[in-house]
Amino acid sequence: MLTRTTASAKPAEVEKKWILIDADGLVVGRLASIVANRLRGKHKTSFTPHVDCGDNVIVINAEKVKFTGRKAQQKMYYRHTGYAGGIKEVRADKVLEGRFPERVLEKAVERMVPRGPLGRQQMRNLRIFAGSEHPHAAQNPEVLDVASMNAKNVIGASRSSDKVSA
Repeated sequence: MLTRTTASAKPAEVEKKWILIDADGLVVGRLASIVANRLRGKHKTSFTPHVDCGDNVIVINAEKVKFTGRKAQQKMYYRHTGYAGGIKEVRADKVLEGRFPERVLEKAVERMVPRGPLGRQQMRNLRIFAGSEHPHAAQNPEVLDVASMNAKNVIGASRSSDKVSA
C-alpha cells in the first residue's frame, strides 16, 4: 500500500558505511562530485536534506589526481592573509607538488557540500590521504571503483571501445 507521507530519516536511524576510494589517475572534479554525493547521502533512498545520512569516505593516493586540459597550470587557489592587500595565489600544480597535495581534492569537495553546520559535520566524515596508506583498516571499508563508473573519470583511459568502427 502506498502512503501519502514522505519518510524522513532520523539521525539515530542512519546507517553509515565506510567507503575507500583510490584516486590514482582520476579527474579532480568528477571524483569530488562523487565524494560529495556520498558524504551527503544522496545515493541512498532514505536521503533527508537536513540530516547527516552520508557515509564515511576514505580517499587514498590524493597526490595522484589529475586535471583535464591546462587547468593544472591555469587554475589558481586564493587565500587572504588578513592584512590590507594580502591576497595570495598559488597554482594548482604547485599545490599538488607541495607539502599538502590532498588539499586540492579537499577544497573541491568542500565547495560542493552545503555551507553551514550540516556541511561542516559532513566534511568531518571525509578522510583524505596523499599516499596509499590509511589508518582505518579496522573499519573494513568497502572499495568503490570510481574509475570503472565512467571512462571520463580517468585521464588517459582508452576510449576505443566507445567508438564504432565502420
